[in-house]
Amino acid sequence: MKIFNKTIEFETKGLFDFIDITNKVINFVKESQIKNGFVNIQILHTSAALIINENEPLLIEDFKENLKRTAPQNLKYQHDDLTKRKVNLRPNECINGNSHCKAIHLLVTATLNLLKGKIQLGQWQRILIVELDQSKKRKVQIQALGV
Repeated sequence: MKIFNKTIEFETKGLFDFIDITNKVINFVKESQIKNGFVNIQILHTSAALIINENEPLLIEDFKENLKRTAPQNLKYQHDDLTKRKVNLRPNECINGNSHCKAIHLLVTATLNLLKGKIQLGQWQRILIVELDQSKKRKVQIQALGV
């Protein structure tokens, strides 16, 4: 049994930036030389998410509209009241309660099967990172486990 890890880093363009990382994960699996097992992908943030779906421009627009309705920016979020909030504060704290509320409806991890050195994805499935906040540096941890 082997375990292989990698962290990929990138900067998002801003709210609702959908980044296709499928090819990066495929290359990681090739690099790992693991033929049969699993690959786990985890985004290391609370205001971004991971989805496995079709990377089709009109569908992405539908996703964006759905996410806007899920946690509208114009609502009041207690997380954003920095006069009351006492934990997880840093200088220049952003007002992003709606971003976190969108994220709870999406994934932070996905585990995919590896068979004969290939990730098992459906015909149209892609691995996408979704930015739910402003432009930020993001990290994704990838781990393959198998033989």
